Amino acid sequence: MRPAHRVTGHFGEWLQGRLGSEGPVVLVTLPCETLGASISLAQANGRRSDLLSLLSPSVAGAFLQALDVEPPRANIEVIADARPGAGAGMSTAMLLALARAMGIGASPEALANACLEAEGAVDPLMMDRPETLLWASREARAVRSMPQPPAFSVVGGFLGPPIQTVPDDSRFADVSDLVPNWIAAAETGDRAGLARIATVSAERTTALRGPADDCTATLAQDLEALGWCRAHTGSARGLLFEPGCVPVGAEDRLRAEGYVDVLRFATKGAE
Repeated sequence: MRPAHRVTGHFGEWLQGRLGSEGPVVLVTLPCETLGASISLAQANGRRSDLLSLLSPSVAGAFLQALDVEPPRANIEVIADARPGAGAGMSTAMLLALARAMGIGASPEALANACLEAEGAVDPLMMDRPETLLWASREARAVRSMPQPPAFSVVGGFLGPPIQTVPDDSRFADVSDLVPNWIAAAETGDRAGLARIATVSAERTTALRGPADDCTATLAQDLEALGWCRAHTGSARGLLFEPGCVPVGAEDRLRAEGYVDVLRFATKGAE
């Protein structure tokens, strides 16, 4: 079996929105080691092969061009744990996995800029501890560092069809009031406070962008979760719990409400 080069994705965002009414779209990503994308290369007798449909040849070509690298003369095999548009960071993860498979030793900043050049928006998956950045996804830069939040148990799934990110879409709620509250709660390890902030960010996006029949808030209440999170573009939805406090039958309840590919994972906490 050929070695696969894997990059971890995420599961939506702790918060996302405009940093002020005229400010950039910013986010705090919610990493998920359970989801990711893998790429392996195999010899193709000197002929360039087409990328599989998961990874657009034009997007991959633009990414490599931005890094001043020629496309590989190889068969490219792509495995993604979620569909693009699910809100799991697969688009960025696939490009980063391609760079790893090709042995491209670019800096995280160069990789972020190449992803931006290729797709117009980028998740901070190339950064160490990406959840500790307030990230401007349409500018490929960190606005500021953020405290590491404590660990959570998350139960979630995907509700509804994939929703592709549109780079020039800035129709997001203002979250400038949530950022200082997030910093304060993360610095003190206040899980309940962080979950409330994530919930407010999710609710603002749902009110603005839909869907109107999203039942995640009701599930969070019924299952006594601390709060809930979502992909602010995408179909990922998650319930937030104290570590080890997920009630029995939570996954079955999500499936019964129409969530697919239901999963449970733990986020990293402060070391």
